[in-house]
Amino acid sequence: MAQQISDRRDMDFVLHEQLKVDELSKKEKYAEFNKKTVDLIINEARNLAVKEILPTRQESDEHGCVFDKGKVTTPEVFKRPFELLKEGEWVAMPEDPKWGGQGMPRSVSMAAAEYFNGANYAFMMYAGLTHGAGRLVETFGTDRQKNLFLKNMYTGKWTGTMLLTEPVAGSDVGRLETRAIPHGDGTYKIQGQKIFISSGDHDLAENIVHPVLARIEGAPAGTKGISLFLVPKYRVNEDGGMSEFNDVNCVGIEEKMGIHGNATCTLSLGDKGECVGELLGEENKGMRAMFLMMNEARLLVGMQGFACSTASYINAVNYAKERVQGRHLTKMLEKDAPAVPIIQHPDVRRMLMSMKTYVEGMRSLLYYVGWCEDMADTVESQEEKEKYEGLVDLLIPIAKGYVTDRAYDVCNLGMQVFGGYGYTREYPQEQLVRDCRITMIYEGTNGIQAMDLMGRKLGMKKGKLVMDLMGEVTAVINAAKAQDKVKPHAETLEQALSKLGEAAMHLGKTAMSEKLLDAFSYAYPFMDVFGDVVMAWMLVWRASIAEKALEKAKKKDVPFYEGQIKSAQFFCNTVLPATLGKIQAILATDGAAMEMDEASFNG
Repeated sequence: MAQQISDRRDMDFVLHEQLKVDELSKKEKYAEFNKKTVDLIINEARNLAVKEILPTRQESDEHGCVFDKGKVTTPEVFKRPFELLKEGEWVAMPEDPKWGGQGMPRSVSMAAAEYFNGANYAFMMYAGLTHGAGRLVETFGTDRQKNLFLKNMYTGKWTGTMLLTEPVAGSDVGRLETRAIPHGDGTYKIQGQKIFISSGDHDLAENIVHPVLARIEGAPAGTKGISLFLVPKYRVNEDGGMSEFNDVNCVGIEEKMGIHGNATCTLSLGDKGECVGELLGEENKGMRAMFLMMNEARLLVGMQGFACSTASYINAVNYAKERVQGRHLTKMLEKDAPAVPIIQHPDVRRMLMSMKTYVEGMRSLLYYVGWCEDMADTVESQEEKEKYEGLVDLLIPIAKGYVTDRAYDVCNLGMQVFGGYGYTREYPQEQLVRDCRITMIYEGTNGIQAMDLMGRKLGMKKGKLVMDLMGEVTAVINAAKAQDKVKPHAETLEQALSKLGEAAMHLGKTAMSEKLLDAFSYAYPFMDVFGDVVMAWMLVWRASIAEKALEKAKKKDVPFYEGQIKSAQFFCNTVLPATLGKIQAILATDGAAMEMDEASFNG
């Protein structure tokens, strides 16, 4: 069975029919990105992904990275595609061409990223983290730092990472112990250890630039005293050339469940007292700076999980059409009845339909977040700019937390469709499950995403972010209610949206009372129902577009558009009723989890 990684027809639907990204070409910033150009970009991304990156997925999983005497070697199959990634200027697609980017809309870059990450996201992490680290330099760096580092990073000549986590400071970053001691010349001696560093050391680039969180001696405790430093593996001369090793030592790599092709490193900084860093941004403002990269990283993680799920879905559909097993249910008593492809069996149909709806909804959501960033960059009024930025902030926990939860569910179903074969390495489904699993954990566990959504995002700007989102959902509902086929699903979504608002108000009030802990014990279920409503919004929006398109659709496009309406029907009639039940549980806010005595947890 030939492996596929994405659905080009659906990608085109989201880009051109749902988001109408070619209209961005009316803006000066994106003038050259008309529909023809966008399609050419996606074609080239697909070619690179399918022909060069996808063939590395299984081999890099089997061989992994090797650590020997302080040196990390990546799978040999990575070398050629990484050079092609650099040559094609794919590392920093949305960024300014003068620094090595392509200057494309972020919504378009999301489609290219879907192909790349679906092909092998363990490989793509080397480039993805580099882009995020480069944005820190671009946003907070001095002119000198930009000139020395930025183009080298955005072109992939040098790569980048993110050094936050320490043995005693995981999610609680404020406990970090890495020190920065001033030299008196504007540089600092950096000493400490960082763990779980993706792409922390490797042989794909000549230098690795590490943004490092550390505490300057005498700085306040907690997150208020954290600063951000630029620490390259090899020091950089003022003329841009590299000089001596900067005492950044890899002391080991992790043996992991998945993403074997990516080196997850423990880095020891300043073992010999010779690790030199320079401040990136202002003293004691490191966490504020790092949150810029964290938002981008969390959106990337959502894309990683989603890319696994869409590959798993396509594999499952193709397998179900080819795998012949069992008689048709209506002919079970006919001894001579022929065996049929398993896609004709009701339970397989149920699994495939669930996978289809989530994959389509997740694709629309992720591209939509990218589109909101494009709109924030191009709208004229400050009010509109703040609106789109607020939508991005509000949706990031959903795009990371909810999406990766559902992506893992989809990958599990994708294995189930294959039956016993899905559990073997003969097929890609088991690797997709393993690779997808980490996306629910890193860049802030999904429990942290839920707390961020409930504890920070709901109350930002006195609830304006939520009201703006509800306004966008309501606009889709009102339009869809005027259409015959989609109207009942729009009405179901309207009911769920109303109950979601009620749950948000309830949790907000509860969190302000003596039942604070009870409220936060429901943060995760709240993220779950919030995500369900967002999925339903995306699916009803898609179905509304499809119903109109059917009026003039070519024969070959009719099944696709009819499938969009069926997706909305399936989700609104089978998932949203359960969502409403979950909301009732949130409104009840049972306190058993917090009332339970710790001694009663058996262990």
